[in-house]
Amino acid sequence: MPDRSSAPAQSDITLPRVLGALSDPTRLGIVRVLSDGTERGWGQLRAPIAKSTLSHHLKVLLEAGVTQTRQEGTRCFVTLRRTSLEARFPGLLPALLSAAVADHVGEHVTESDDEE
Repeated sequence: MPDRSSAPAQSDITLPRVLGALSDPTRLGIVRVLSDGTERGWGQLRAPIAKSTLSHHLKVLLEAGVTQTRQEGTRCFVTLRRTSLEARFPGLLPALLSAAVADHVGEHVTESDDEE
């Protein structure tokens, strides 16, 4: 998984990339899990997909500027870039999260208390 240096600078986050990244139900589910502001280890995210597919989704979110990662040894941790997204697109993230909750989009993504 790429480190946080692969994430674009706040000024380089574009609306088409963010909307493209969030157009997938699994990626929107990941954002829903991360929306409480808590950093999660990659192994704490659960979805009914292959680990390689989950890794791909995390990479798309990172490259769009939606998330950032931090590597600690062999473990990767991911957080939502809420402040950067709000600065670039005020109100967008809360509106998308509210709609996702109302429509039950991304509910298949959960977290576990255990780190793999």
